[in-house]
Amino acid sequence: MADLNIPEAPVIPGATHLHSGKVRDLYVLESGDLLMVASDRISIFDFVLDSTIPDKGEILTRMSLWWFDQLSGVVANHVLSTDVPDVVRGRAVVCRKLDMYPVECVARGYLTGSGLVDYRATGEVCGVALPPGLEDGSRLDAAIFTPATKAALGDHDENVSYAAVVAEVGAPVAERLRDLTLEVYARAESIARERGIVLADTKLEFGADHDGTMVLGDEVLTPDSSRFWPADQWQPGRTQPSYDKQIVRNWALSAESGWDKASGDAPPPLPPEVVERTRARYVEAYELLTGETF
Repeated sequence: MADLNIPEAPVIPGATHLHSGKVRDLYVLESGDLLMVASDRISIFDFVLDSTIPDKGEILTRMSLWWFDQLSGVVANHVLSTDVPDVVRGRAVVCRKLDMYPVECVARGYLTGSGLVDYRATGEVCGVALPPGLEDGSRLDAAIFTPATKAALGDHDENVSYAAVVAEVGAPVAERLRDLTLEVYARAESIARERGIVLADTKLEFGADHDGTMVLGDEVLTPDSSRFWPADQWQPGRTQPSYDKQIVRNWALSAESGWDKASGDAPPPLPPEVVERTRARYVEAYELLTGETF
């Protein structure tokens, strides 16, 4: 397990800290509802960096809220209110408690990342056979459901088969998770495409409400959980330009950083120009998708 180096969560009046992840801090309010706060932290290769990306937490929160609204006809979501304590205003939401399903629900419309690695090794992704001859960035004939286990903090999520999801949660829930994931992806992919953005893949998390309703939780369709590519620059057979933290990954792996991924040590702090370029890409993605000025 990587040493995540997550800083101590801030004290928020009227809220009790429950848990911190790579990016988000979770609190419980006196009402019993949850307060989910998006920080400006950024993580790569299971390390939380010492550097932060200014305004990232607010961008992610605003983008998630916009997408939850776009998806309201597809699936219910966990957001109750944006009326939050002043210290986290703009980057936090009040949300309902859910019994989260232990599955990372991933939809892929294009082949890249860990899916490409699996495909090159086996011709399949999560047990789904794909045609021969696909390249990095190839568009799939139809989007596929490629679930993963929820790993402990600092560990890698592991791609699993649909049968493994059935074994974990039962056939009816597994089928609903798969169908909802693909419905959300289809709706979001269409919206993004209209705005000149390719939604290559996305990771969703669902939970059960008190009455058993399946609800979309966590965050949704941000550059932290999705791959967004400029549609006019899409070209299979290479790494695609992207609206996400690929800038940070590329710098960390470059000779300039002086970091050896195999060393087990955390990457060094980011140079100011990498921080600014990353922030600019997050802002650009938000503005292109929503049509709003950040």
